[in-house]
Amino acid sequence: MRTVIGFARWVSSRVRRAEGGHAAQVRPLAGGRRPLLSDRMGEQRRGGVRLDQVDGTTCGSAVLVALAAWADPAETARLDGHDAVTAAGGTGVGAGARAGVAVGFGARYDARQEEVHRQSTRFWPRALGTSPWGMARWLRRYAPAAGPYRVRLVDDRSAADVDDAIAQVRTALVAGRPVPLLVGGFVPRHYVLALGVLGDGRWRVYEPTSGHVRALEPHLVAERRLAPVLGFDRLHAVLVPV
Repeated sequence: MRTVIGFARWVSSRVRRAEGGHAAQVRPLAGGRRPLLSDRMGEQRRGGVRLDQVDGTTCGSAVLVALAAWADPAETARLDGHDAVTAAGGTGVGAGARAGVAVGFGARYDARQEEVHRQSTRFWPRALGTSPWGMARWLRRYAPAAGPYRVRLVDDRSAADVDDAIAQVRTALVAGRPVPLLVGGFVPRHYVLALGVLGDGRWRVYEPTSGHVRALEPHLVAERRLAPVLGFDRLHAVLVPV
């Protein structure tokens, strides 16, 4: 049976030519790198705090914060408390970095997720999490350094559509651009963030419920067997950089 999103994608492909059909080139972004998430697999921690979502509705917000921090070192500096260091006599992000993570990182991290959740759900019930279009709007308005993203729905009952979606994600990851993924069951439920490609072709994916980075075999998307890694079996949508 098609998912709700898959049915919408299927209808769209019948009414007009749906987006997709090829893995377009994705431009890499230049700039400083001071991401929250490390390159290692497993639990992600910073300032003595696990980098997980603050509550059951903020998986999208945790993904947006991680993506904003990946794109803009100032986002990480604020979370680390370097604004206070600068105000006390430092000379910017560099001075804050030398000071390390200031006390209170966990409170700042949770508050930032809640702020992002409010900003990304202005036209959407917060209890339902964040819509993919709300995610894309937030990135465009509040994280321009990440570059623009568009919503690409996925019909996981169509082998061609899944293959195309996988190719688009891989193209972005190879170019160094993280990709938010929306997964669920019959309905969409949870956001994760694909970060890169391992040497054996698996994707490194941040799962915010656990605060872990895990390895995902891309073929599990077509097999609808994502739950052991991401908590839910089916891919509903991806946010692809443009």
